[in-house]
Amino acid sequence: MNLTDATLMFAVEAAGYPAVAELARSAYDRLVEGDEVDYRVLDALIAEASGQGLLRALHAKYRPDACDAIIMPVLQEIGRRKPIRSDRPAWSPADGDPLASPGAGEAR
Repeated sequence: MNLTDATLMFAVEAAGYPAVAELARSAYDRLVEGDEVDYRVLDALIAEASGQGLLRALHAKYRPDACDAIIMPVLQEIGRRKPIRSDRPAWSPADGDPLASPGAGEAR
């Protein structure tokens, strides 16, 4: 299943979840028009579907492989586009060799 089909399935399955249906329909309409969908829209779709219980309902309704076929294209697109952020401090050349142990190379 591709991303367009997956967003259509979300829109169909979200009939009882208006917020999810609106996000899914928006993403689907953009994809049908040949436009790209911002990962934040897809991220919001998954978050809303999870919060409203739609993901749980999909898992109960479909076999695991069928459920994955609906959800995974959306998750893969989010993973492909979402920037990776780290809380680790960035290394700069002024910090010295990052592989050297503290005090390495100092005279004893």
